[in-house]
Amino acid sequence: MKAVIFDLDGTLLDTTDDLGAALNFVLDKNGLEPVSREVYSPAISDGVKALLEVGFGPRLAEFDIAHLRQDVLDYYEANIAVHTGCFESVPELIRSLIAQGIKVGIMTNKPTFLTLPLVKQISALEEIDVIVCGDTLDEAKPSPKPLLYAAEQLDIKSSECLYVGDAQRDIQAANAAGMTSACALWGYIPSLEAAYSWKADLNLTNPLLVLDHI
Repeated sequence: MKAVIFDLDGTLLDTTDDLGAALNFVLDKNGLEPVSREVYSPAISDGVKALLEVGFGPRLAEFDIAHLRQDVLDYYEANIAVHTGCFESVPELIRSLIAQGIKVGIMTNKPTFLTLPLVKQISALEEIDVIVCGDTLDEAKPSPKPLLYAAEQLDIKSSECLYVGDAQRDIQAANAAGMTSACALWGYIPSLEAAYSWKADLNLTNPLLVLDHI
């Protein structure tokens, strides 16, 4: 492999508690009880709508979802890296890849206005200079287009790229792009059984195991 491209939330960064705090802020604002990490964590990789669904439950139908979504995003944007940090071993992994001359990129479905300020807060990611977001192109994952674009920006053939992510759409996009797909089992997977069913080329329990496949 000549390049490794990573998903962001649930793969490089544990953003769970900042996103959960945004959800709980909106729940409180609307007179509902907060939910625990155990409740909101499995929904993190599926976006704000999924967070609202687990937080509001059946009562979500009583509210304007677009308004709630904007409230979550506004709070999150203003408090984007209060609790967020790299998963254990991620800084070491990034340093090792760069030291070996392996190109490193990020391809996330997170929108640009949240991704770039967040990455700026994380010193371990400061040497990653190719970042493709969910709104960079007209399609996001599971489309392969943003991954192919990331490979193009890295000047590496897609067949020589490893893509690491923690959601089914990550694996689907990588496979469709002709990349080697790796499931980050340390991330926000719903269960091991579900993750294995996605049929990634690799199922990795620790970030440093990426180094065994380059």
